[in-house]
Amino acid sequence: MSTEPTTPVGPSGSELDANLVEALRYGPFPRALRTAIAHRGLSLARLGAHLDRMGVHVGQSTLSYWQRGLRHPEVPRALTALRALERVLALPPDSLVVLVGPRTRPTPDRQPVGSFIELTSFWSGSAALLSELDVSEEATQCNGELGTLSVHDMITIDQRRSQRSSTTRMVVQATTAGPDRYIAMYHADDGSSVEDCVIRTAEGCRTGRIRRHAQSSTMVAELLFDRRLTEGERHVFCFSLHSEPARPTPGTNRTFREPSGEYLLQIAFHRKAMPARCTSYFRTREDSEPTLSEDLVCGIGGVASAYFSCVGRGLAGIAVDWD
Repeated sequence: MSTEPTTPVGPSGSELDANLVEALRYGPFPRALRTAIAHRGLSLARLGAHLDRMGVHVGQSTLSYWQRGLRHPEVPRALTALRALERVLALPPDSLVVLVGPRTRPTPDRQPVGSFIELTSFWSGSAALLSELDVSEEATQCNGELGTLSVHDMITIDQRRSQRSSTTRMVVQATTAGPDRYIAMYHADDGSSVEDCVIRTAEGCRTGRIRRHAQSSTMVAELLFDRRLTEGERHVFCFSLHSEPARPTPGTNRTFREPSGEYLLQIAFHRKAMPARCTSYFRTREDSEPTLSEDLVCGIGGVASAYFSCVGRGLAGIAVDWD
């Protein structure tokens, strides 16, 4: 004796559309929600009004983010809203809930964040500057709610062998709900003044407060996002620093206060100022011997590139030898 597979039915007992059945069976959640809304022929405004009448308030922007996969419902907080959606869209009980599943935190084993001063004396003037931005340098609140997934720094060197600009593109992930800014810190080369340094923002952020400490050649800048991030949300932003030429640069590095994701550091040299040698390195502290060191080749266009697949706590950089 053989039986034919049955077609799922909604709460009213009517059979569901084949495309909707497939979306509910295999997901993912955004596709299933999008297909169910289209099947019912409801606008997001009408859908929100139905939910309101049930005493469940979900904004149109949130519904839009959910169906496009730009955000994910927070479980268990969103269970009431998901079950209300199932009733309004005439779907079988728990058909949307099972597609969401449990939500995992992005960095459950995150290590304690160290201070900048523990790693390098460059940041000796940073504590006072950070306090002006309502940040305690010793505490984890200086970017402590953001995990770093990827960083790309591009440094340009002019014909006088001086660092002219640096452009940074970052991918971060919120480790908790609420972060809406990133604090960038910059230490100028010897002979260069941070008073002349200009910061410019591109996608993903805008400039907030800027503070400078001339004696230590240190600058901190507040980069503001356009919204508060939800827990687990990834955010991409880009900014650049432009300074007046100083003496020949010895190289550049980035200080990581905690283990992070990938890091790509590139230095683009002027065709009339090519270096004798470039070496990538990683140090656990400014005054320690490198745990990693590798000679680099300047490729087409005079660019030296150092790639770190998984950055530990310390300083990752490129040293430049001009002679």
